[in-house]
Amino acid sequence: MYQLEIAGGHPLRGELPVQGAKNSVLPILTAVLLAPGESVIHNCPDLSDVAATLEILRGLGCSVRREGDTVTVDAAGLTGASVSRQLMEEMRSSVLFLGALLGRLGQAELSYPGGCQLGPRPIDLHLAALRSLGAEIREEQGLLMADVGTGLRGRTVCLPTPSVGATENVMLAACGARGVTTLVGAAREPEIVDLQGLLNRMGGEVRGAGGSVIQIRGGRPLHPTEYTVMSDRIAAATYLCAAAAAGGAIRLTAVEPGSLTAVLSCLEEGGCRIRTGRQRIDLVCRRPFGGLRTVRTAPYPGFPTDAQPLLMAALAAGQGTTMIEENLFDNRYRHVDELARMGADIRLSGRVAVVTGQPLHAAPVCSTDLRGGAALAVAALAAEGTSRIGGLGYIQRGYQNLQGDLSRLGAEVRLVEEAPELLRKGQERTYGVGTKKPKTEAETQPAQRAV
Repeated sequence: MYQLEIAGGHPLRGELPVQGAKNSVLPILTAVLLAPGESVIHNCPDLSDVAATLEILRGLGCSVRREGDTVTVDAAGLTGASVSRQLMEEMRSSVLFLGALLGRLGQAELSYPGGCQLGPRPIDLHLAALRSLGAEIREEQGLLMADVGTGLRGRTVCLPTPSVGATENVMLAACGARGVTTLVGAAREPEIVDLQGLLNRMGGEVRGAGGSVIQIRGGRPLHPTEYTVMSDRIAAATYLCAAAAAGGAIRLTAVEPGSLTAVLSCLEEGGCRIRTGRQRIDLVCRRPFGGLRTVRTAPYPGFPTDAQPLLMAALAAGQGTTMIEENLFDNRYRHVDELARMGADIRLSGRVAVVTGQPLHAAPVCSTDLRGGAALAVAALAAEGTSRIGGLGYIQRGYQNLQGDLSRLGAEVRLVEEAPELLRKGQERTYGVGTKKPKTEAETQPAQRAV
């Protein structure tokens, strides 16, 4: 078990390429199941969620190999439609195998998905949408047993809320349906556009992604392809918030500024100077950050819920008072207690958090979820003294090399083995049992340059 040790008080400076997008690579790797043969996917970040996805593909009979940031999947040998409960419970996006397997084989057997505990995230929307296409889905002893009966048929499907996962599941299944599926109320995230790009490259006919109505013409023969995953906008937001908290000047490359409009607007309002270019964001922060109007999380293109903990950490280490309203997940404030150990002044009332910036101090803290763990690193960069962050297993779900990237920007960060006596009662499990040793910056340099 390992921890991150971060010495605060050092402004960030330098240039960093942004890794491939976690929330894009997972549905893309799932989608390659639809095309028998060998697909090559570039810019795949080395994340624990990606590793779990590749294990699911292997378990289904696919041949998988990885070289640097390129993953090759041969789905010609797909032999099964059942995903193990253990692998399903490792991540939320495992539910996408339901749509992909129905689209390719017409049947699937899997359990409910896992992932970070951010509050109730039922898959009712997924199941209702797939049933409307003709899938027969029943629950038996905790397993979802699905088949297409006489076949999937395209029709108009309306989502009551713009669920990213449900949108992706419909897109995958509809590729194997007869006729045209029109999805109304679709999620608009850039990762949906990326999935559409892959499906069309495979020979599919999908249009409208990025808007609220998507049309999929099913029944087209799909073939293997080569595709490059988009950059990770939430990883980019992490490093931008880190520079806002610690101060300094950084340049992010291999990133699309247009996908971060809501985040960049808040950072500018808080005192950062930002310039953007083609696949580039420059940020300079010379004074304490903070004092924003109310920040409300919302589906894209609103302020992303995944960036909320990151912005909160920067605000807690800055100045002024800001109100944050979390509208998407009930348990998105689990990191607040850990920030309080570092001296953060954050008051909670239901979905609202009032953050008053003030100097932070170092403390031993523990990740409670993926973005909450990254938020602790953001706060530690601005705190006085040296902090230790446990629970790296959460962080590794979404960051290929957080410590190496921060070091590249001039932060004093190192990986240390966890001392048993530092474990707080009741947190033995969340401090990263089973956590792999993160790679050093040197070990990931080739992959970083290839982004």
